[in-house]
Amino acid sequence: MSEVHKFLFEGLPVRGLLVKLTDCWQEVLKRRAANKDTGAYPPEVRALLGEMTAAAVLMQTNIKFNGALVLQIFGDGPLKLAVVEVQADLSLRATAKVVGEPNLTVAHSVDPDPQALGYQLSDWVNVRNQGKCAITLDPKDPFPGQQPYQGVVPFFDDLGAPIERFQEVLEHYMLQSEQLDTTLVLASNDDVAAGLLIQRLPSLGMGNLGGGKVLQDEDQIGLNEDFKRISILAKTLTPAELLGLAPDEVLHRLFWEERCVKLEPTVDAPALSPRFACSCSKERVSRMIQGLGEEEANSIIAERNEIEVGCEFCGRQYHYDAVDAAALFATSLVLPRPAEPDQMH
Repeated sequence: MSEVHKFLFEGLPVRGLLVKLTDCWQEVLKRRAANKDTGAYPPEVRALLGEMTAAAVLMQTNIKFNGALVLQIFGDGPLKLAVVEVQADLSLRATAKVVGEPNLTVAHSVDPDPQALGYQLSDWVNVRNQGKCAITLDPKDPFPGQQPYQGVVPFFDDLGAPIERFQEVLEHYMLQSEQLDTTLVLASNDDVAAGLLIQRLPSLGMGNLGGGKVLQDEDQIGLNEDFKRISILAKTLTPAELLGLAPDEVLHRLFWEERCVKLEPTVDAPALSPRFACSCSKERVSRMIQGLGEEEANSIIAERNEIEVGCEFCGRQYHYDAVDAAALFATSLVLPRPAEPDQMH
């Protein structure tokens, strides 16, 4: 079973999360591999998408957002788009669109060994430093006029140098958006996608946890020695350890000299297990076809004898013949718009 663990460091302004995705991540890969049109993702894309999936679960758990958290990357390489969507109950889905192959002859200025990462962002999505990462928070029950929040960060640092590791892209994003020091360790293979998040708590939280008084407006970015120490320990975790060790073993391996307290589930905060789920449906696809218009729908049927729509997330195929299409455009059968936004691509 996939699992998420929360922990704190007693008396210190530091919190952490550890996620290991097994069955739900394997389901994402299995459905893609079963797609006769596309086949399995390239190994490098599998590695990157797995890290994205683990990171999205970490972020959704960390902020406790009542809605969908959508993590996307897009750019100017063969990996045109990768999307992970995680709901408040940690149900998730993920997909990627790949066109062509990377030019591996490009020199790597950051890490000369692409195999050390499994991928290089500059090969797949950031060839000319145009790659971006977007995090969208789409509320489940929005207030009148409330729009989804979106933050975007490029794949280069403050000096314009390309970033090759996805975890460093997100660390940069969190520092900019939340103004909190954050350390991420991400890894994935074909069986497990895992991630470790260490984050400095806000100043008020530090005062509450440590028992001392801290000015509300004090800027602690890059200054807190407790966070620095724990971050250094976290960065010693290898991909093999993150993927292969049990969560308790990971925490003991890293923080056995710290007062690390794992938070157990309660009635008010029950444990959530990440799981694969797709929100595509016949009704959503029908609405999309109605949006094409009757003339366009009939044109497709005349050419192909049917309209076929495949969900990029789960691989499910929807088929409409001439009779089905006619029913969609009968005035009395026009479907109502779905209550939540359609994220299907």
